[in-house]
Amino acid sequence: MSAASPAAEPAKRVLLAKPRGYCAGVDRAVIAVEKALELYGPPVYVRKEIVHNRHVVDTLRQRGVIFVDETSEVPEGELVVFSAHGVSPAVHTEAAERNLRTIDATCPLVTKVHKEVNRFAKDDYDILLIGHEGHEEVEGTAGEAPEHVQLIDTAEDAAKAEVRDPAKVVWLSQTTLSVDETMERVEQLRERFPGLADPPSDDICYATSNRQGAVKAMAAECDLVLVVGSRNSSNSKRLVEVARQAGARDAHLIDYAHEVDEAWLDGVGTVGVTSGASVPDVLVMELLEWLAARGWDQVDEITTAQEKIAFALPRELRKVAR
Repeated sequence: MSAASPAAEPAKRVLLAKPRGYCAGVDRAVIAVEKALELYGPPVYVRKEIVHNRHVVDTLRQRGVIFVDETSEVPEGELVVFSAHGVSPAVHTEAAERNLRTIDATCPLVTKVHKEVNRFAKDDYDILLIGHEGHEEVEGTAGEAPEHVQLIDTAEDAAKAEVRDPAKVVWLSQTTLSVDETMERVEQLRERFPGLADPPSDDICYATSNRQGAVKAMAAECDLVLVVGSRNSSNSKRLVEVARQAGARDAHLIDYAHEVDEAWLDGVGTVGVTSGASVPDVLVMELLEWLAARGWDQVDEITTAQEKIAFALPRELRKVAR
């Protein structure tokens, strides 16, 4: 009786998600900092990370950007850029008191949620903000009307939420959440508050939804999904979760190609590749080169949406450009 032949190696290929990488809000914020460097020269101060990506932050730091945690760390009279995640009115007030020149690079889709908070607070609604505790975007959004906003992060938060009038309660959300998880949280809240109002339009941004949609479309065919993105990037972390939930055998978050553990590739045929909304495409190309050098040189792009959205630069820079 002949010995069983060894199992054939699975065919190696890469499925590359599209859309992936930079969204319009990130592109605008990064260009805003680069323009500020061109116009005013270093140092340019940025409150928090301009976007949640290690490579972008390190590159800008090398060019003379100084990242600070709080506006109080910026020397009086200097120029400070507010990150894409947005800031509360208290931060604007503090900047004005310290005579700082400011450029507000808040993503327009985050600004939209800030305006919704103001509108519902003015009408004396209780606002249930679905988001991750401690995330800069949540802090800025809640800071628009702290006395009206309750943060709903976990199922336990949804179970404990209290409102003054069940007929005047609305849910809003952080822009970078998992669409499916957010709707789970909404259903929980709606069971408790049947009169719960919806946001006037989707709060989860188009780019977050599109990147999750592209991963869902390919995950079931993937033995491994590699998401290029940083640990503090909410939308990048969600892509890993979405890949696993949608049928990928395994999924990991990496900043750079060299962080891939070769053991992850054992027995792997199809590798899915995508990137978070604050990731420059050069990092994805480096990962594709790394994979090609190990035999994964067939790349098929999986396109689920076309993105043509672009945002104008912050008004403070548009004035100077005239």
